[in-house]
Amino acid sequence: MSELKDKLVLVVDDEPRMVSFMRMNLELEGMRVATASNGREAVDQVRETMPDIILLDIMMPVLDGFEALRRIRQFTQVPVIVLTAKDEEEDRIRGLELGADDYVGKPFSHRELVSRIRAVLRRHYAAPPVPQTLVQVDERLSIDFARREVLVEGERVNLRPTEYRLLYHLVQHAGYVQTHEMLLSKVWGPEYRDENHYLRLYITYLRQKLEKDPANPRYILTERGVGYRFVAFDEASEKATG
Repeated sequence: MSELKDKLVLVVDDEPRMVSFMRMNLELEGMRVATASNGREAVDQVRETMPDIILLDIMMPVLDGFEALRRIRQFTQVPVIVLTAKDEEEDRIRGLELGADDYVGKPFSHRELVSRIRAVLRRHYAAPPVPQTLVQVDERLSIDFARREVLVEGERVNLRPTEYRLLYHLVQHAGYVQTHEMLLSKVWGPEYRDENHYLRLYITYLRQKLEKDPANPRYILTERGVGYRFVAFDEASEKATG
């Protein structure tokens, strides 16, 4: 209970019974609860109260959850869990693409909701790994983990926290295959070992930001059916000069 105690959660949903269910269960965990019944109220509440985490329904009047999330991400990286229907995979993927940290499919249990909240907060507020090393992958790409800085052709590339953690674990094992389960456990947490779509999505994000040709990557390589491998540094240099 201690890790959630006094954390402020903003619950955004237009169904009063769902709001009451979440409020009751989250208050039992020691959390403080604020509520909003549509996306516009949610954006205003985030600006005013700066919650520790947001539970955001998708289908709402006035302003839906997708547009609310897009506006929230313009001014804060507060953790967001979107609430979707169990069978709406497109909604889950769109939410993640807009910057959500996780999703929970309705209907959900108290235990599932609290587990997801704990995992997201742990991931978001954990101190990032900071090895005191500058990694010169090749002439085109360099990574300074101490300064959390990635340079592509001399230009700084902005990475989301999750993208940075994923890149860190790939680069720290350059030349070696990291399985899907290993990366999901290290970056998202052991609860996510089977959530391969998270990994595929963020690998795509990294390739779009780092690779010259994301469709034919030379840094982040797919080991089909197993996982991913960051190219060995000497191999990357040979490819760059070859």
